[in-house]
Amino acid sequence: MGVLIMNKLEYWYARLSCRMDTDKRMSISSKLASLLRNNFSLMDALHRIEMIESENGKKPNEPFAIYMREVQKGLECGLSFSEATRGWVPPEETLLLMSGNLSDLLVSLENISTVVNGVNRIKRAVSSAFAYPLFLFAMTIGIIAMVGIYLVPPLTEAAGGDIVWRGTAASLVWASDFMNKYLYIICAALVVLIILIVVSLPIWTGKLRAKFDDFPPWSIYKLQLSVSWLMSLAAMVAADTSVPQAMRLLANNSNRYLSSILEETLLYITNGENLGNALAATGKNFPNAEIVGDLVIYSDMNDFAKNLNKIAIEYMNESVRRIENLSSTLNSVGMGLVSGAIGWVVFGTFQMQEQITAALT
Repeated sequence: MGVLIMNKLEYWYARLSCRMDTDKRMSISSKLASLLRNNFSLMDALHRIEMIESENGKKPNEPFAIYMREVQKGLECGLSFSEATRGWVPPEETLLLMSGNLSDLLVSLENISTVVNGVNRIKRAVSSAFAYPLFLFAMTIGIIAMVGIYLVPPLTEAAGGDIVWRGTAASLVWASDFMNKYLYIICAALVVLIILIVVSLPIWTGKLRAKFDDFPPWSIYKLQLSVSWLMSLAAMVAADTSVPQAMRLLANNSNRYLSSILEETLLYITNGENLGNALAATGKNFPNAEIVGDLVIYSDMNDFAKNLNKIAIEYMNESVRRIENLSSTLNSVGMGLVSGAIGWVVFGTFQMQEQITAALT
């Protein structure tokens, strides 16, 4: 029983490790693609990678050695490669591997690295764009709250109730009273607002959502998701998957927000529109007007797969630049808020001390 439990723990730990370690997964995909490119059979390639990961069998319980072994077992049972890897890699990578079942696994493996690296670039850009500004915003709120709760009340108590505050001192006292009365309500409201926004991002659909997509944080979410969608679509089309079939696969494996856009786009494609015209007909401005315009032009041209990949890469690079510019702006605004809050507190405190001194003389 103890051995069985230990084997189960090792198995689930291996699955978790494989899903979490993106760099290692990309390295494994690159090795597998290289072996297939050199005419190794899929089973032979998987076995060779298993031997590398287990150090020729000395460490059979290494996570990626277990992964390779389980994929081989799945293939021996008649599963496709994407089915054998399901659960060991994130769903978006399984989706890309499904296109390999339909045409060329080697192309899919080569495209996975491009797509994953591109999506990770966007995620890193978004994280860096908002982490520091949010920290500065929280610091500003913290400064105001701490001053209002711990600094101002002793000064107002020392001044007595008859003093009439003026200027910046009056605003500091008002802010202190407001914080002491409503701080918990403000914190609760902020928490509820954040929860509503986070929940709305993947599930809110419709015409009103399309309008909110022009404003942060919905616009940033749309940007990140649209880059991932376009790069995945380009990779699947490059693997000889038709646009309708790729769109159907992506729609079936996306969250409610993206799925609703792709489903509506598919209706127009089914009625004979090309990809660009179909996206334009939805009125959702997804991904954006420029990309839709490019797709309208290139959808009916030769080498669409090549042009689509070019559009996807350019869109990713442009998106990263836009997010970096936004980050710079937000950082400046955040620094301005912190500096303004500190200046306001210092100046207001001096004024309070001066007005208390004047009132006592």
